[in-house]
Amino acid sequence: MLPQALQNAIEALGTLPGVGPRTAERYAYYLFRSNKNLSKAIADSLDNLHTGVKSCPITFALIDSSEEVSPLYSDSSRDKSVVLVVEEPLDIYAIEQTGGFHGTYHVLGGAISPIDGITPDTLHIKELVKRVESDKVSEVIIATNPSVEGESTALLLQKTLSEKYPDLKITRLARGLPLGVDLSYADQITLSAALENRTDL
Repeated sequence: MLPQALQNAIEALGTLPGVGPRTAERYAYYLFRSNKNLSKAIADSLDNLHTGVKSCPITFALIDSSEEVSPLYSDSSRDKSVVLVVEEPLDIYAIEQTGGFHGTYHVLGGAISPIDGITPDTLHIKELVKRVESDKVSEVIIATNPSVEGESTALLLQKTLSEKYPDLKITRLARGLPLGVDLSYADQITLSAALENRTDL
């Protein structure tokens, strides 16, 4: 029988996605054997996670709690007339690493998946529609993940935006991204090519 404190750590680590029971055991035992300052540093960073990070009220990107809006939106060098739409906040950083995009972003907060309870109403689609008018957007680049859910979401966005704004240019990242790979895991070369060769819907 394991000591209760170690068992608690294993159970807590096991709730993380992709961490099975054996991996959770290895992580917990590693932390126990390591300098206790490591465990304290991890605990402190997790304790500050919810108070130190918030969502931008315009782009829904993750920002420091001290910031009003995302720097990628407020920066005067960014082109507000071009908006790249992604599913999750971390997708932004994958695109930013390419250095090839200078517009602004909009985070949907997921992709349509009824089985997971994610419907169009739970995504930030209405806010995107409003932004097209308020920011005088000329092009929306849809960069949802190349999955069934991502494709369904892209089609809905294209339909919703084109009905409201017939003259709006709507593009999609080129098919350089392999099926089933999230943007955050794609390499920079593939992302750069996909961004450069985006096509009209």
